[in-house]
Amino acid sequence: MRLSGKHILLGITGSISAYKAADLCRLLVKEGADVRVIMTPAATGFISPLTLSVLSKNPVGLHMILPDDTWNNHVELGLWADLMIVAPASANTMAHFATGTCESLLDAVYLSARCPVMIAPAMDHDMFLHDATQENLVALRDRGNIIVGPASGELASGLIGEGRLVEPQEIANAVIDFFKKDLPLNGTSFLVTAGPTREPIDPVRFISNHSTGKMGVAIANALFDAGADVTLVAGPLQIDIPKGIKHIPVSTAAQMFEAAKSVFASQSGAVLTAAVADYTPETVATDKVKKKEAQWTLPLVKTVDIAEELGKMKSPKQVLVGFALETSNEIANAQAKLKKKNLDLIVLNSLKDEGAGFGTDTNKITFIGDNLIQEFPLKSKVGVAGDIVAKIIQLLHA
Repeated sequence: MRLSGKHILLGITGSISAYKAADLCRLLVKEGADVRVIMTPAATGFISPLTLSVLSKNPVGLHMILPDDTWNNHVELGLWADLMIVAPASANTMAHFATGTCESLLDAVYLSARCPVMIAPAMDHDMFLHDATQENLVALRDRGNIIVGPASGELASGLIGEGRLVEPQEIANAVIDFFKKDLPLNGTSFLVTAGPTREPIDPVRFISNHSTGKMGVAIANALFDAGADVTLVAGPLQIDIPKGIKHIPVSTAAQMFEAAKSVFASQSGAVLTAAVADYTPETVATDKVKKKEAQWTLPLVKTVDIAEELGKMKSPKQVLVGFALETSNEIANAQAKLKKKNLDLIVLNSLKDEGAGFGTDTNKITFIGDNLIQEFPLKSKVGVAGDIVAKIIQLLHA
């Protein structure tokens, strides 16, 4: 939830696009924001305040004077918000903002707000291009307001041109990007490998393992939530990939290596969670192998060690994290891999630990690094991902 804990004021004005504000409100709440809505009287002709109240889970502000003759404190609202968004912003409301005219609760809150303001214009094409509107837009931008859109396309009048409200998802993305600058991994990029590989025997059969990709996707999501751009190179997964994460699907170990190698040099680091096959069939039958003999010998050859190859490529500024699933001599084996593969950290887990391993929603890990052995209790894989990302932030700063 990338907007968790953020206070957002959503202003809605008298535009046919006001119906889209319901979807924008829903998206912001879904990302964890605390949303309070203020509507102009004209906006209520296009969408019900009740709708926005239900979606935001807060009362909707409409008037300076409340029904019980008390004052709706616009100053308090302006101080509460981390960001104010006006979407849609009509030509009339933009003129009020630019000239300091105060005829509604929304106008008063705008003039009182100490937080940044994001404005998404929406009006007919000719209204948007009018010199008065353009001058107001320049004034608002020069005063530090963030202008989003408008988009071009078919308008309510039937005209085609600039003036459409930017789609709610695009506005939500702009809000997420606005807050992203404060996140600890803003400006970084990470490669994550996840899931199993499948090494084909013939057109029907393959060699694989029990990995579902849950741990890798959880780490990719945690990196993304911390502000990083994330590329997920993944074998066949049994879990959905969150929006915003670039996904490169692969099947075999060779394909995973080529995909990882192609992007690694441009990354701030990589987290290698994939359960990559150590061996692959020497040859792949072109037709399905029929059951004939009592025994069948299948020659195998070693696959490329992705962690070791990326370790050779790693620059001093990059952080490389590997995973080790062990069944015996866990610590010693992980320490040997750390040095051999030029890793900064190994995340060790053992199939001996109940609740760890493939297919579970939990994991129990130990960090292995230079002069580091740090054990963690059993946690959800989301919690484990948070611990790993916190360690990555520490390593980057070091």
